[in-house]
Amino acid sequence: MLTPKPFAYDTTTVSQKQFNEHVKLYEGYVSKINQIDAELEKNPNEKEANATYSKYRCLKKGKSYALNGVILHEAYFQNLGNKKTAPLVRSAEIINQSFDSYENWEKDFIACCKAARGWCIFVYEQRTNSFCNILLDSHDDGMVCLAYPLLVMDMYEHAYFLDYGINKDEYIRNFLDAVDWRVVEKRAEKLNNF
Repeated sequence: MLTPKPFAYDTTTVSQKQFNEHVKLYEGYVSKINQIDAELEKNPNEKEANATYSKYRCLKKGKSYALNGVILHEAYFQNLGNKKTAPLVRSAEIINQSFDSYENWEKDFIACCKAARGWCIFVYEQRTNSFCNILLDSHDDGMVCLAYPLLVMDMYEHAYFLDYGINKDEYIRNFLDAVDWRVVEKRAEKLNNF
């Protein structure tokens, strides 16, 4: 059984009201995973599994959607910061090696954010041994298998609409101005082979 992680409001990217509403949405994903797991345990319906439609398919598809929603929201809340900082040693090294400069990385990240319907994620992609920005249109649509997230940004309207309305640009700018690069650095330090 999953339990929601506690997240304290400590960011300049969004207001406390926006943050609190967003955390409630995250907690809903945790609740849904537990509901799905209970249903699968009680009555898995494996014999009726079908690729067009079956209860088993719906539960399994719902679980991957909700679980990715939990994982991505946790990463997003963790890397929200409250002051302007710059990438730290390992993060800066990765960005410079992969994009030649922070400015190039940022330009690509911003474009990726603007194009995303759901998420923008700076990842280490293990198959090609490279770092790149990817976008997801939903929690389970666009994720690259074995991609390891370094920086996660929620681009769903629910993440910013109370504070920014339709002004994605300001939300993106404020997010980038307050990334908690210490969190990104800890994630980057786990990558020993690059």
